[in-house]
Order: sequence, then C-alpha cells, then structure tokens
Amino acid sequence: MTILYHGSHLQVNAPLAKAGRKNLDFGPGFYTTNIKEQAENWARIIASRKGRNVIPVINVYHFDFQKAVKDGVRIKHFKHYDLEWLEYVVDCRKGKDISKDYDIVEGGVANDNVIDTVEDYEKGVITAEQALGQLRYKKINHQLCFLNQQVIDIYLRFVESLDLNIEEE
Repeated sequence: MTILYHGSHLQVNAPLAKAGRKNLDFGPGFYTTNIKEQAENWARIIASRKGRNVIPVINVYHFDFQKAVKDGVRIKHFKHYDLEWLEYVVDCRKGKDISKDYDIVEGGVANDNVIDTVEDYEKGVITAEQALGQLRYKKINHQLCFLNQQVIDIYLRFVESLDLNIEEE
C-alpha cells in the first residue's frame, strides 16, 4: 500500500475525481501527494484563504498502486521536469481536455518554485530549452492526480483525517 495525503480544510472521506478546478497542472481531478509536509503546507494555505477559524486538515489514504498497475489502470508518470511534462502542464492549465488519456497522472508540481518558468514558457517569453534549463535545478515535489472516479472508488481507501494546529502569532 502507498500512503497518500490530501491537504484541505475539510475531511474528504469520499473523494471526487471531477470536483476540482479545471485549469490545474494535470487537469480536473483529485490531487494527492506522498509528501506529508507538502500536504500540510497546502492545507494551511487553503485554511488561511477560508478564514481565521478554519482548521487545516490532512486526509490520509491507502492507495493500492500495485493492484492498479496489475489491473491495467492507465497511469502517466512524469519522472522529471522535462519537455513532455512542461507541455502537458501548459495544455492542462489552458483548459485542454487531455486527461481522458489517463486514469492517474503523477509527477512534479508547478508550485511557487516553478510556476514563473512555466508561465514564461506559456506566454512565449522563454523557449522550451530555456524553461527546461531553469527547471533542471528545481526540487521536484510530488503530486498524484486521480482523473477517474472508478479508480478512486476501487483503489483509494480513506484512512483518517488529521486536524493540524494553527500556529498562534
């Protein structure tokens, strides 16, 4: 079993594949990570946007990755920030529906650390070669996006939600 985390301001015991925004890195889907600290940071950001009394929450899941692979679930894995990843993220952020080719997409996050490079490439300010040159030195965070509700229902099991303490100022 692979442990995955989802940062939120809510307990999410029944994730939905198409509940999220459309123009995200890997399209509309349910986003998780195997990096607990990354999920905690995201939960804190979401909670702070919702208001003072909102508590950040980490949702924990077990994902039967081996069974999913064995059963033929269509998984796209981006190992690096490369041209294929860059073009896929730009297409998804433009709203192109390319997610239908996969059930799950896994790879780096276009977070604050890399988004300026992605946006500069998307706007034509820099070339793909220049973007990849900049991305080569960036630490790759992790995201795994479930695009197919049936895959969520079969292979992803909710374990628990953990309320995070909000740091006092």
